[in-house]
Amino acid sequence: MAQLLQALATGLLTGTVYALLGAGFSLIWGVAHVINIVHPALAVGAAYAVYLLAAHGVDPLASLAVVVPLFFLVGVGFHEGVIRPAARRGGDLVLVSMVLTFGLAAALENVLAAVWGPGPRVVNVAYTGRAVQLGGLALPITHLAGAGLAAVTIAALYLFLHRTFPGKAVRAVWQNPEGAALCAINLRQVTSLTYGLAIASAGVAGVALALIYSFSPASHLMWLVFVFLVVIVGGVGSLVGAVVAGMLVGALTNLSTLVIPFAWAPFLLFASLGILLLLRPTGLFRR
Repeated sequence: MAQLLQALATGLLTGTVYALLGAGFSLIWGVAHVINIVHPALAVGAAYAVYLLAAHGVDPLASLAVVVPLFFLVGVGFHEGVIRPAARRGGDLVLVSMVLTFGLAAALENVLAAVWGPGPRVVNVAYTGRAVQLGGLALPITHLAGAGLAAVTIAALYLFLHRTFPGKAVRAVWQNPEGAALCAINLRQVTSLTYGLAIASAGVAGVALALIYSFSPASHLMWLVFVFLVVIVGGVGSLVGAVVAGMLVGALTNLSTLVIPFAWAPFLLFASLGILLLLRPTGLFRR
């Protein structure tokens, strides 16, 4: 029983980070109708940025001062320099964006492998290996830090989208772009802002995952599995759904490793997803 509770607790903490990764992906999907395959690869890029800064004595949490504004600008540049020109050419933007961003993810993986090699890397900090004792549970400080970081970012995203004018503009474009344009909302600026926020959140998720996991250039493929699960199970456009789905995915992944090898966990997750979609095709939550 103790082992079961330990796996459940660490799974819920890790699932909070999956939720953040899925929330940013869902934001772009909802506003721009783009399936951004490169999203988790950018998170891996953030993990390597943390690794580089940690080698120079910078704590991963302090590295957010660099990662968040840098990835926000990357998101805006990505929209203006890649997605927007592709959208202007017409055609099926969903299909084009999937192929385009898949290629970018593969290119980024190769760049990271060329610089750091294909092997796994670990970010070691002063609190790595330490844990907080809670009853019979030992909660790793790195998991607590990663989950706390993800929870604060999700809460900030929620408040921004519901309590600020730019955030409400993002939601308006998501729900009815034509109506938003008639209300003098600048669709281009709002979409660029959405990309900036989403990619910045991917950067934060990369920092959090670097605290919890080892990572390699190919890690984005596994993280992409988690992203799709969170978004589909939680429902596109629901931050609450992303949080619940992220925790479910994290808990199920950790609990499954008690009885099957970790490599089989994605199979179990997708089998669960298939059953859920048969019962509830729209996911657990709607916007």
